[in-house]
Amino acid sequence: MKLALATTLLALTLSPAFADGTHGGGHGEMMEIGMPAQKSGKMTNVTVSLLETDDGKMLFEPQEFTFKAGETVQFTITNDGEAEHEFVLDTMANNAKHKEMMEKSPEMEHDDPNAIRLQPGEKGTIIWTFANAGSFEFACLIPGHYEAGMHGALTVN
Repeated sequence: MKLALATTLLALTLSPAFADGTHGGGHGEMMEIGMPAQKSGKMTNVTVSLLETDDGKMLFEPQEFTFKAGETVQFTITNDGEAEHEFVLDTMANNAKHKEMMEKSPEMEHDDPNAIRLQPGEKGTIIWTFANAGSFEFACLIPGHYEAGMHGALTVN
């Protein structure tokens, strides 16, 4: 009994800890919006630009997407702005919760397959399979960015 307990404690101590930055989903697990995917020959490629306008707005180009349930999409995301931005795919409710957490801890770092944070000039990709039909959202949840217009509608049919 003591050996089993000691072995369990040792395994837990040596196991890597992962932050659950999606605040409702895990790393590589199915989420309501879908799941991370691998690059394959049969996927839709889209490009997304993160930027600011001269009048202080922050936005994504394009500002909305429509996909089919089961579709795998490679998002190529470029921060064409002058500020750090992120691109987060999730439900509107989960993004609202994540946004609240970001307001309390703006420097929060997370390693979620449905999100990417980019410095000005950086480029990154998210490959995602949309599993369920519904209305979802992509957003930048860095404090103040969502309010400045940095969110868009994502529909899955």
